[in-house]
Amino acid sequence: MAKKKTVTKAPGKSKVRARTHAAGAGTPGLIRLEEWFAAQGWTPWAFQREAWRRYRAGESGLVQVATGAGKTYAAFFGPLSELMDEPDERGGVRVLYITPLRAVTRDISLAMKRPIDDLGLDIAVEDRTGDTAAGVRAKQRHRLTEILVTTPESLCLLLMRADAAALFKNLRCVILDEWHELLVSKRGTQTELALARLRAFAPRTRTWALSATLPNAEEAAACAVGVSQTPAAIVRGEMRRKVTLESVLPSDPSRLPWVGHLGLSMLPDVAAVLDPAIPTLIFTNTRSQSERWYSALLVARPEWEPLMALHHGSIDKVERERVEGGLKDGSIRIVVATSSLDLGVDFSPLERVLQIGSPKGIARMMQRAGRARHRPNTDATVLCVPTFALELFEIAAAREAIEKGELEPRTGLEKPLDVLAQHMVTCAMGGGFVEAALFDEVRTAHSYRGLTEQEFRWTLELVAKGGGTLSAYPDFHRIALVEGVWKMVKPKLATIHRLNVGTIVADTTLEVRYISGKGLGRIEENFIAGLRAGEKFVYAGRVVEFAFLRNLVAYVRPATGVTNFTPIWGGTRLPISESLAQSIRRALERAGDGVLDSAELRAAEGIVGVQQRVSVIPRAAEVLAEITRTRDGTHLCVFPFEGRSVHGGMAPILALRLARLRRATFSISMNDYGFELLTPDDFPFEELLSQSLFTTDGLAADALESVNISELARSQFREVARVAGLVFQAYPGARKSGRQVSASAGLIYDVLRDFDPGNLLLAQAQREVIERHFEHGRLARTLERIGRSVLRIIKTERPTPLSFPIMIERLAAKLGNESIKDRIERMQKQWAQDASKSKSPLKGLNRKKWS
Repeated sequence: MAKKKTVTKAPGKSKVRARTHAAGAGTPGLIRLEEWFAAQGWTPWAFQREAWRRYRAGESGLVQVATGAGKTYAAFFGPLSELMDEPDERGGVRVLYITPLRAVTRDISLAMKRPIDDLGLDIAVEDRTGDTAAGVRAKQRHRLTEILVTTPESLCLLLMRADAAALFKNLRCVILDEWHELLVSKRGTQTELALARLRAFAPRTRTWALSATLPNAEEAAACAVGVSQTPAAIVRGEMRRKVTLESVLPSDPSRLPWVGHLGLSMLPDVAAVLDPAIPTLIFTNTRSQSERWYSALLVARPEWEPLMALHHGSIDKVERERVEGGLKDGSIRIVVATSSLDLGVDFSPLERVLQIGSPKGIARMMQRAGRARHRPNTDATVLCVPTFALELFEIAAAREAIEKGELEPRTGLEKPLDVLAQHMVTCAMGGGFVEAALFDEVRTAHSYRGLTEQEFRWTLELVAKGGGTLSAYPDFHRIALVEGVWKMVKPKLATIHRLNVGTIVADTTLEVRYISGKGLGRIEENFIAGLRAGEKFVYAGRVVEFAFLRNLVAYVRPATGVTNFTPIWGGTRLPISESLAQSIRRALERAGDGVLDSAELRAAEGIVGVQQRVSVIPRAAEVLAEITRTRDGTHLCVFPFEGRSVHGGMAPILALRLARLRRATFSISMNDYGFELLTPDDFPFEELLSQSLFTTDGLAADALESVNISELARSQFREVARVAGLVFQAYPGARKSGRQVSASAGLIYDVLRDFDPGNLLLAQAQREVIERHFEHGRLARTLERIGRSVLRIIKTERPTPLSFPIMIERLAAKLGNESIKDRIERMQKQWAQDASKSKSPLKGLNRKKWS
C-alpha cells in the first residue's frame, strides 16, 4: 500500500513554484512533482527536498526519518525528476528499488506509479521477485522497465544474465529500503557486492538507503554507498512522532508466574483491552507463541473469528496475502503476528499495537510501535503484556531506553568468503569477469574493503577447482578461464546455481498441505518426523491431523476437538539487546532502592520483596552471584543481565576456569538474566569465586577450549557450505531434504577438517559460531564491566525469584516422564512452606500469593 507521505495542507501551485525556484531545485521535473504534491493537498518536508537536491547534485547517502514520514518519495522523486528531464537517455533499468520483503513490492510499485499515472508520464514500473507472475517474468527476459522493484535474491538472478552489463548500463539510482534490517545479515553483504557490480556497469549510479533511526547512521550509509572518495550524505527528518510504551497489567500481580514465555495467564486481561472497533496488531516473539495466542483468543472470544487472523512467515503465501488485504480494507480488525509484519507494509487503518512478552530490543520495539497510526507527526502507543514476573522490569527498562533514545547500532559483516564465492559464480554467469578487475570491484564494497589478494585468490580457487582438497571432483569445477575471462562453462551447474542463489539458509522445513491439495505453509522437518498418523496439532490457527509424508510434503486433514500441541520453530529465542540490558540493570537498582517510579515496578513490588529477603537486588555497578544447595547439588547462579547468548558463552568459560582451580563437572543453564553452574558435589564456589575469573585475558583460547566449538562449527558449516555452493538443496525437478543437505555438508566438513585444516571456510564457520552463538564482542565488553563491578556473593537457602527461572530452564531440558509443570508446582509449594515457617515477616508481601 502506498505510504501517505505528508499531512500538512499545501499552498497554491503558484506559491509552490516560487518556493521551488527559491530553493534552487527548479528543474522542470521537480517543479511538476511539487505541483503534484500540492494537488494531493501535501507540502514536501524539508528532508524530502534536501534528498531531491542532493541526488540531483550527484550525491549518494542515507535518508533517516521516523516510520511513516515519507522516505520512499524522498528517495524516489530525485531520480524520477531526472527521468522526466532526460527522456532521450532511456533504455534498460534506470531506477532500481531493492526491498528485503517481496511481500511489499506491490505496495511500493503502486506508490511509485501514483505520480507517474497522475502526470501521464511514459515511464513503466514493474516488480521482479519470486512472486512475479510467470508471464511477466517471460516478458522481462526481453525487456526490463525503467523502474524495477526487486529483492536481493532476484537482483542476483538478473546479474546472472549474459547481457547484465547492457541491462544496467543506463542505471542511475539504486534505492535500498529498510537498510537497517538488510545491513546486519549476509543478505546485506550480498547486496553490497551486487551494488559494487552495478557501479562497475554504470559508474554514474547513485545509491540512497532508507532507514529508521540508527545511532550509527554514518557507518550504515558507508555500507550502502560503498568505498568512495566522497563521504555519504545523511539526510535526517526531524519528525515529531513520539513512541509511548504502556503495559497491560493484571489486577492481581501475583497471577504472573515466576517463569514462562507464552503469557497465557494474561489472556483475560488482553481480551478485556481488545476491541474490534479499534484495528489492532498483536505481536509475539515466536511463531509457536502466535499460534497459541490466536487459538486462545478464539476460545475466549469466538464471536471475533470473522474479524481476527493469524500471520507468520511459515503460513502459506495466499493466506498471508488475504490477511494483509483484510488489514488494509478494514475487514480484518485484529491480527496476531510475528516479525513477518514488522517491516515495510503500511496498514493505515491500524490504530493499536500490542506486544506479548518483552520486546527484547529497543529498535525492535520502536519498529513494531511504528506499525500503528502510520502517519507523520502522529504519536504511537504500544501496549506490552508481561508473560512472567521478571518481564515487568524489562518493560519498565524499555520505556526508559526509548525516552533516552538508547537504540542499538546496526553493523555489517566483515568479508564472509562464502558470499564472495557465490558472487564470483554469479559474475561468471553474467558475462564473465577478469580477475584483477573483479578484485578491485569487490573491494569497493564496504564489507570487503579489507579483503586481501590472498583471500580473493583462495576463494577464486575454491569456485574454479574446489580448492586443494575437492579438486578431484568435477562438480566443484564451476567456472573456467576462457581467453582471460572467467566464465561459467557447464550449463548444468549454471542451472543448479540459479536455483540455489541467495544467502537465506532456512531451517529444514517441509511443505504442509491438506490431502485435498490446499497449501497451509511450511513446518520443521524434525517436528513432522516425531508425529504419528492421526496425531493432532495446531497449525495456521487450525486443528489438523497428520496423515502421511510423501515427497517432502506433509499431508494433513482437518480435525475436530481441542489440542495445545503446537510446532516449535527453531531460531526463535531472541536475546535481550545490549541497550535494553543496560536499562534493566538501572531499573533493578531503582526497585531495590524502593524507587517504584512506574506501574510495572509497582506491580513487581512483591517479587522485589521476596528477592531482597532471601538474597539482594543488585545495583547497576554490582554483579550478583547466588550459591544454593539443593538435592540436585550445589548451584552457582551469576546475574550479569546481558542476554542469553552472552551468558551461553560466559558460563562454560567460568566453568573451565573454576575446574582448573578445583576439579569438577558442571551442568550449565542460562536465560537472559544470568546463568547457572551446577555440580552434584559440594564445591567451594564461595572460596574460589573472584573477579579475576572474569578477566578477558586468554578469552579466545578459553572460549575454544570451554565448549565443543568443533561440533558447533560443523553445524554452522551447513550454512557456509550452502551459500558458498559446496552443497545444494534444489536441483532441476527435485529437492533434497534438510537431512540430506546436512549430511552432505557434514561429510565435506569432515574431509576438510582432516585433510585441509587451514581451509578459510572452516575458519569462517568457527568465527560465526563464536560471534553468533556467544556474541563474542559483547561477551568481552561484559567481562570488562564485571571486572570493574562489585561482586556480591550471597548464600541462599532456596532458589530465589532470579535463580528459579534459570533452574527451570535446565529442568525443562531434562525431565522426561515427569511433567515440568508438576515439578514447578512442587518446587513453588515447597518454597511457600519454607517461607511460612520463617519468623521474619516481609512487609507488604502475601507469601501465599507470591509463591
